[in-house]
Amino acid sequence: MDFESMSAEQLVRWTFQEFGEEAAIASSFGAEDVVIIDMAYRLGVKFRVFTIDTGRLPQETYDVMEEVRNKYGINVEVYFPDRERVEEMVRRFGPNLFYRGVELRRFCCRVRKVEPLGRALKGLKAWITGLRRDQSETRESIGKVEVDNTHGGITKVNPLADWTWDMVWSYIRAKSVPYNRLHDIGYPSIGCAPCTRAVKPGEPLRAGRWWWEQEKKECGMHF
Repeated sequence: MDFESMSAEQLVRWTFQEFGEEAAIASSFGAEDVVIIDMAYRLGVKFRVFTIDTGRLPQETYDVMEEVRNKYGINVEVYFPDRERVEEMVRRFGPNLFYRGVELRRFCCRVRKVEPLGRALKGLKAWITGLRRDQSETRESIGKVEVDNTHGGITKVNPLADWTWDMVWSYIRAKSVPYNRLHDIGYPSIGCAPCTRAVKPGEPLRAGRWWWEQEKKECGMHF
C-alpha cells in the first residue's frame, strides 16, 4: 500500500478500519492534534484519544481539552506520571531541575512523559500522532506510516507529515476546530508551562520548547 500518496483523511480512516479499538490518537491538544481529532469525528469512525498529563501543563491546555470533549462527545483517556517517581525526583533534584542541564531535563521528560506514554501504548497495535516534517530538523524524514520499534513494533501513523503550518491553520479556521489559545499569542508548539515560551519573529516553530538548550531538542516520546 502506498501510504505516502494517501491524504490525511485516508490515513486516519485506514488506521481505525485496520486496527479498530487497538488504535488511538495521541493528543497534546496542540493545533495538529485537534485537526486529527476533528478529521476522525467527521469521518464517522469510532476512535480513541489519549493524552499525557505531566502535572505541569498550562491552564489553556486543560481549557481546550474540555472544549474538545464537549464538542465531539468523547472521553479523553488521561495518563499521569507515576506519583512515587515524581515525588522522588522532585525531592532529590527540586521542582525546576530541567533548567540545570540537558540530562536532568531529559530525566524529567522521561518520568513525566515517556514512561506514561509506554503505559498508554500498552495493548495498542497503532497510534496516530500530529508530527509534521517541517516542525524541526529531527522530524524531516518521518514517514506517514512507520514501524515504532521503540514500543514493540506497533504501527505509528503521522497523517499530517507532509502538511505545512499554514495548512493546519486553514483547516482549523475552515472547520471551526477548538484550539489552544496560547497559539494566539505566539506559541506554535506547547508543552509543559515552565518549558515553553512564545517564539520570536523569524524563529523556528519549536524554538520555544526548552529554549535554554542549544542542541536538537526532543522529549523522547518520539525519538
